[in-house]
Amino acid sequence: MITLPIPPEIIRGALDFERSAKGLLPHRLPASARKQFPDDYLAMVEAQPAGVRLAFRTSATVIELDTLPVRTVYRGAPAPSDGVYELLADGRPAGRGSVPGGTRHVVDMATQAKVTETGSAGTLRFDGLSADPKDIEIWLPHTEITELIALRTDAPVEPPPDRGRKTWLHHGSSISHGANADRPTATWPALAAARGEVELINLSLRGNCLLDPFVARAIRDTPADLISLKIGINVVNSDVMRLRAFGPAVHGFLDTIRDGHPSTPLLVVSPILCPIHEDTPGPGALEFDGKRVTFRATGDPADRATGRLTLNIIRDELARITKQRAADDPNLHYLDGRSLYGEQDFQELPLPDHLHPDPATHRRIGERFADLAFGDTGLFAG
Repeated sequence: MITLPIPPEIIRGALDFERSAKGLLPHRLPASARKQFPDDYLAMVEAQPAGVRLAFRTSATVIELDTLPVRTVYRGAPAPSDGVYELLADGRPAGRGSVPGGTRHVVDMATQAKVTETGSAGTLRFDGLSADPKDIEIWLPHTEITELIALRTDAPVEPPPDRGRKTWLHHGSSISHGANADRPTATWPALAAARGEVELINLSLRGNCLLDPFVARAIRDTPADLISLKIGINVVNSDVMRLRAFGPAVHGFLDTIRDGHPSTPLLVVSPILCPIHEDTPGPGALEFDGKRVTFRATGDPADRATGRLTLNIIRDELARITKQRAADDPNLHYLDGRSLYGEQDFQELPLPDHLHPDPATHRRIGERFADLAFGDTGLFAG
């Protein structure tokens, strides 16, 4: 077996890397953005490698990956399942597994006090692979921080050839991050990227798609051929803005991106259907009945008159802003999120926790987005 440290050159989907005592920690936002994080939760979410994968070419029949998982556990809530790693060989599933153990951050939801339980690294092994030269991708878990330590193979490894695919950068909420998806290639952006034959950079941040300027600057400075922004649900369920602030914030976010991508196709996507927040403002509240977690809206619909935001108000404002800007920006497009998941879909595939899609719904959203955005007549086609 050949052992090598993980070189950044074979990692896709990360914007930055941090050298740790044991190895390499991928980050989905640059250090300049991380200096401006308001809390530890965003730091955790950003370091969860949604869409991040190792990509290399090899004739190896055995591949081993040493990693240190870092998981966050909330006291009193169900323990999360171990994150899933997936191996693709020439784009086809060829194995999956998890690394048990690792380090745990145990958070008390009532006091937000955190206790760290340090754990050990583990090894993921894939064997029985073809001895033919092949392109390998190892998708990292989207639900836990993953510190990469070493890669071992029984044949040399080299960076994959350039297949000429376009790079698609997407920013969204926990829905785009992959909440409730059962594996990293089954999040709706990963499914859409595979169907659209594009390279994915997923900058979606659970609970934190909030038009933060440091995210806009990260998008501005990242090379990309296609960009999409799925805006709205976190603005409502975090209750962080009123209508007066929301419109200018959207304009400012788009202005910053356009500073670095003046003509890149840019798609603004409004929220998918979420009945609890269609006409009821946030904040959203988490409830746990001892068996499952659900969400509910706690705002008063009457407060819409004073500028409190709901999903329907957000959609109207995004449609207005993109229509106004598109008069001078022909590469700016708008997609109503209910075309990805709407009322009829909700009747067939309801949101199990009232907020996030289940695996089947992730697949439906991913397929529809790929067709609407990447198809021959899609929004990105021109």
